[in-house]
Amino acid sequence: MKKKLAAIISIGLLLSLLTACTGENSSSQVSKETVTQEAKSEEVTSEKEAVEAENVATDLLEDGVYLVDFDTDSTMFHVNEACDGKAVLTVSDGEMTAHIVLTSQNILNLYLGLASETENNTDSWLQPVVEEVTYDDGLTEEVNAFDVPVLHLDEEFDLALIGTKGVWYDHKVSVSNPEPYDKNEEKKASDKMEVTDGTYQIEVTLTGGSGKTSVDSPTKITVENGECTATIVWSSPYYDYMIVDGTTYYPVNTEGNSVFEIPVKVFDTALTVMADTTAMSEPHEIEYTLYFALATIQ
Repeated sequence: MKKKLAAIISIGLLLSLLTACTGENSSSQVSKETVTQEAKSEEVTSEKEAVEAENVATDLLEDGVYLVDFDTDSTMFHVNEACDGKAVLTVSDGEMTAHIVLTSQNILNLYLGLASETENNTDSWLQPVVEEVTYDDGLTEEVNAFDVPVLHLDEEFDLALIGTKGVWYDHKVSVSNPEPYDKNEEKKASDKMEVTDGTYQIEVTLTGGSGKTSVDSPTKITVENGECTATIVWSSPYYDYMIVDGTTYYPVNTEGNSVFEIPVKVFDTALTVMADTTAMSEPHEIEYTLYFALATIQ
């Protein structure tokens, strides 16, 4: 009997030891599986972050200046018609900024985000600069322009605006189709005309000064060896010199209203000149703008 009892006790102890060992191994296995799952999760997260970083990197352009399409969700909020729907995108050190020229000075500020966020982020309101645009008919106008940060191309983003009524409005905009752009590039007027050497007539518009002075229009354009020269006839005999692109030009006549021959490098673009008048008690240099309308050439 004692031997049977001892045997039963021994079997019981053995089973206890086996159970304990089995439990420890099970716990260890669970722990290993947990560590493995966490490692896999971290690996997936790292891969996801790497992919996102790669996507952002491929979204950026090389440093430089580009012409881009700037699209909005509103016919009341868009770039000026003189810009043909285009904005100028500058990329520097991986950061992109779109310079947009608007249709008037009625939009006072922009905000990269939602209208509901503007009150607590006044320091982030985008401020305007005033620029002059010239339309196809030669008329000029001062409008507001903004530099808008761009995080991604070809994706809509939130851009809120506030106008003269003092109310913020939400809008969606996007930037796309970048093309390299050289803002200092000048094309010869003769290249734009695609005409041979000769003499032509073209409509010219004068703005600036007091508005009392004018120039003859149409005026004569002479093309020789690919270079264009315009004959400017003033409505006054008191202009003794003109300054164009830093070069001083003097009248080509000695009687009657002042006449100058000045170079024209491009058409359909405002040409800023200085003209000195002796009509006042002292000579005064006055800034004017000449606009040669290519569509009127004949």
